[in-house]
Amino acid sequence: MSSTSNTVSRRTRRLAVTATAAVLAAGPAVLATAGPAAATGDHGGKAGAVVLRTGLDVSLLNKTVNVPLRLALNEVQAPASAEKTALSARLDGVDGGQPFSVLRADVAKARATVDDKKAEGFTQLVHAKVHVPGLPLLSLIEVDQVTSKARCEAGKKPVAESNLLGSVTVLGKKVTLTTGGTTRVEVPQIGEVSLALSETSTTSTTAAASALHLKVSVNPLKLNVAEVNGEVTLAGATCTAPKAAPADPKPQGGKPDKPVAAAPVEEKTEPKAAAKTETKADLAETGGNSNTPYIAGGAIVLLVAGGGAVAMARRGRSRA
Repeated sequence: MSSTSNTVSRRTRRLAVTATAAVLAAGPAVLATAGPAAATGDHGGKAGAVVLRTGLDVSLLNKTVNVPLRLALNEVQAPASAEKTALSARLDGVDGGQPFSVLRADVAKARATVDDKKAEGFTQLVHAKVHVPGLPLLSLIEVDQVTSKARCEAGKKPVAESNLLGSVTVLGKKVTLTTGGTTRVEVPQIGEVSLALSETSTTSTTAAASALHLKVSVNPLKLNVAEVNGEVTLAGATCTAPKAAPADPKPQGGKPDKPVAAAPVEEKTEPKAAAKTETKADLAETGGNSNTPYIAGGAIVLLVAGGGAVAMARRGRSRA
């Protein structure tokens, strides 16, 4: 055999090996990109918590306009937590623009958590005092301890609850609150406050709770403040349940399904057809992995390349 034929043969073999390696290497990559997209982890669960929220309109003595007081202390959305215990504010025209205290507490916690199975909002207030503009020395309300919790689990009924422990003082008066009702407190020359204790609500997937909800209407006539009207909420918590995961169609912990036996081949079947049937049965019993098609593809490339090498070698001899 001439040197030219040897050179062609070596080049052909190298080409066949390179093509086969490329086919086998591409197999796993193709499988990785051809499958379904991975889940994002967002199951729709939500949770929130707030220690104090105010929605008040403050009317000034020397002006005909209202100054809004919209504040929130430790308002969080899952996943988050906060433990700030004081809240102050400034309003133009109130006490010369000096900051005034809205809330002070020994403990003021707000926490919201969410995972694939549940969402939960939680708040806690201990020894808290709430003030409104125009009443720097007299508290709107004082509480010993209040907590609220909203818990939503996937596939279960949501739960909302609030608890009030210890005494409650409104505009300097100690009051007794009743669950499910409204308590009205009136103080001459100052105003009145209506309180609702432990307001809760639930649906099939949501829950909300607030320990105290106050409707405020006071006329302090101090610090250039004529009237204060609006609402105050203490210890609020909300949640929305995550979407329930789809049920697994395969029974958990059960016995694996038995492989379906191949249909028996009659003796009259032609030998070639019988050989094909036996090959399929062997594959079903032993199991083929995801690389099987690519190994077969590599073999085909080798066969084609080998045939090409033979053809090129013969052509080289004929020329020689």
